[in-house]
Amino acid sequence: MTRPQRYLIRMVLFLVAVLAAAILLLGQLQEAFLANPALNGLILGVLLIGIVNNFRQVLMLNPEVRWIEEFKSDRSISGSAPRLLAPMATMLGERENGQFTLSALSTRSLLDGIATRLEEHRDLSRYNIGLLIFLGLLGTFWGLLNTVGSVGDVISNLSIGGGGDLSLVFNDLKRGLEAPIEGMGTAFSSSLFGLAGSLVLGFLDLQTGQSQNRFYTDLEDWLASQTRLSSGALSDAAGDQSIPAYVQALLEQTADSLEKLQRTMTRSEESRSQSNAQFMELTSKLGTLTDTMYTEHKLMERLAEGHLAQKNLLEKLADSQSGGGGMDASSKTHLRNIDVYTQKLLDEVSAGREESISQIRQEIRLLARTIAAKDS
Repeated sequence: MTRPQRYLIRMVLFLVAVLAAAILLLGQLQEAFLANPALNGLILGVLLIGIVNNFRQVLMLNPEVRWIEEFKSDRSISGSAPRLLAPMATMLGERENGQFTLSALSTRSLLDGIATRLEEHRDLSRYNIGLLIFLGLLGTFWGLLNTVGSVGDVISNLSIGGGGDLSLVFNDLKRGLEAPIEGMGTAFSSSLFGLAGSLVLGFLDLQTGQSQNRFYTDLEDWLASQTRLSSGALSDAAGDQSIPAYVQALLEQTADSLEKLQRTMTRSEESRSQSNAQFMELTSKLGTLTDTMYTEHKLMERLAEGHLAQKNLLEKLADSQSGGGGMDASSKTHLRNIDVYTQKLLDEVSAGREESISQIRQEIRLLARTIAAKDS
């Protein structure tokens, strides 16, 4: 979040500029102040209180920003509890990891409470501005009343007598006009200090308002990122206010349960799709193995037929050789090798068939385990 230092710098620079202008006009300002020291001193006192109050309002934002930054970074919160964010600190005090979720109604309540507190702190500054204007106008009317009364006294006491000495008349008139001039000095000096003070406090109050608005905007952005929208969050404000808080909480909990159920059903559908895909793959493998076994079966039948044919041929050859005077040793060895090779071929075909059956059994076991895991 943005710290309010830049607004403090603006306020300090403005006060330095005002003080420099006051030093340049020190003589005239001193004469104006002495026209009515009591009233003008009161105006300057109110101005000083307003300046201190504006700086205090801006400086009060530093602990609030520091608390939010420590809470967001999951560091141990040092120092005292915040004042502006006291309701939020109370609500989030049990959150140790800095992670939380607020409903739209809770976020709006928090922001409304913080906005109200900020407005309450600015009420004194606005009152000081109005008070300076009022004191300036009060001095103006006070001076005008004194002026009007003094002019009336001068006119009533003015007389041309005693032999018609005009110098005495002018001296009396001059002494009589001193009181109206003092009244006019009071009127103009109080207006000068009152309006100038309100101008200074107005600029400081503007910077204070900008710093508070910036703080409120950053806080609103942060809380918006932590806000969970429920199904009724987009309804109008009147409808939300007409629903009790516990009913709103129950509806939000129900919406959360429905969302969890929907996610669970989605995962179940995905698992079912994966199971169907595995079934299809297993079916394809079983079909391939069935074709292989059928081919091997045909091959074994042909080999068996060939073996029988060779056996019959061998028997016929043996009979013919026995009838013709016997079989030589090389022929017997050749026939015996043929018999051995044929037997080996039959054994290999049988081993391949057993291996195929074993693979089918393993695929069936894997399928059964997969189905059991999905059901659990």
